[in-house]
Amino acid sequence: MIELDRRLTLLRGQAHEWAAQMRPHALEVDRDPEAVIRIVDLPALSRVGTLQIPPEFNPDPLVVGGEKFYLMSALERVVFFEEGAWGDLGIMLAAPGAPMTGIAVDTLGSPRQRELFFGRILERPTWTFFALTEPEVGSDAARMRTRLEGSADGATARLNGAKRYVGNAVRAQMGVVFARTGPGMFGLGAALVETDTPGFTAVAVDTIGVRGAQLGAIGLAGVEVDRDRILGSHLSPTRRGMWGWLKTFNLLRPAVATMGVGVARAAFEYVREHRGAMSADERWRLDRIGRRIEAVRQLVRAAAIAVDHDPSDGHLASAAKVSAARLAEQVTLEALGFFGPGARLDHPLLEKLARDARAVEYMEGTRNIQRLSVFAGVVKGRFDPGRSAGR
Repeated sequence: MIELDRRLTLLRGQAHEWAAQMRPHALEVDRDPEAVIRIVDLPALSRVGTLQIPPEFNPDPLVVGGEKFYLMSALERVVFFEEGAWGDLGIMLAAPGAPMTGIAVDTLGSPRQRELFFGRILERPTWTFFALTEPEVGSDAARMRTRLEGSADGATARLNGAKRYVGNAVRAQMGVVFARTGPGMFGLGAALVETDTPGFTAVAVDTIGVRGAQLGAIGLAGVEVDRDRILGSHLSPTRRGMWGWLKTFNLLRPAVATMGVGVARAAFEYVREHRGAMSADERWRLDRIGRRIEAVRQLVRAAAIAVDHDPSDGHLASAAKVSAARLAEQVTLEALGFFGPGARLDHPLLEKLARDARAVEYMEGTRNIQRLSVFAGVVKGRFDPGRSAGR
């Protein structure tokens, strides 16, 4: 069992308080994603928008009980974002700042690029996007079609391609676009892009869940990128290629997994609060759900500790992502079952949780991609697959 120390317990308490402030707005934002702008002053959005910034660029960290937090470790993010997803996954994903983009910039960016990016985040509420997934290709790097190609004079490069299901794409001011720069494992790159650059377009995509995040479709038609906005140019080809790519996603993956835990916990607690008298069998079923949530939570925390120790070791994080996505889907559906056939009409918040739960599967790679990573870990002897599966 991985128990939280005093420091992380303080962080969880603050995150829970902020998440509880989001909950009353969940259905409003689900109906109208633009409602996020009207509640941007809530600490859960405004304050979170200035976190996940490295200490050297952040003079104003979160301070709770005398402890400073920057949310730069995977374990801190796991603790914090479980509470945020418990409050409302759609609103949490709609917050300004750099919850995903910042990890890529911090991992691959030069000191100048990091200073530019994080300085903008601190200056004013700034929405960012993280563009990886593509039509018909998903998040499979080997089949990625978006290309980043240099100009004849070498001073700029151009992006051509399309991205789909990009959170905050319509409201963002800047973000990171992943693209092919050439063949093979070293032919992967990423660039910082301003959304007002000619050739960049973004339109909202209708979704069933996490509507607050306002997922969008991005078009890239000859979008010009200055050479100093191409991430990793100061690194060796090995470090800015697949190695940099994997490190970024390994650090990100536990945070995505914990969102599934948060959604499942919200559904579990909803049943416990609203169901009323239950039979012995129903109590047993609910207790079993609680134990499953705790088991996956422990797996997610272990994965976060692993990538904090070694960012190249993401196999356990992939196992956590698969488990958490499945948990969120199963628990929200089981929770609806406690209220009978009319549950989706009679309990709109629980119905929303069931819709939002499906989004976890498609965030940062679907389960088939994660299973490939788990299999690679098994082959390399990185962990005991029987123990991980049992959790």
